[in-house]
Amino acid sequence: MSDRKIPEIQSPCVKLCVMEPDSGFCMGCGRTRDEIASWISLSPDAREKVTQQLDQRLANLTRNKRRKGGRRTRLADAG
Repeated sequence: MSDRKIPEIQSPCVKLCVMEPDSGFCMGCGRTRDEIASWISLSPDAREKVTQQLDQRLANLTRNKRRKGGRRTRLADAG
């Protein structure tokens, strides 16, 4: 048995894993599926580069997203 410690890798994951189909970004953390899957094997510099883009990605997701359902849609469909 080895006493070697595995270094902890910081992750932007917020455990809200929902992929937004139009952009391909996770609505929780802002990463793509490929970025999420390869996160542990990315270099620290590559992880930092992705991390620096996340705030803007998430802001664009919420700014460009309109609700597709709800009362207004039901009323429009009924009329």
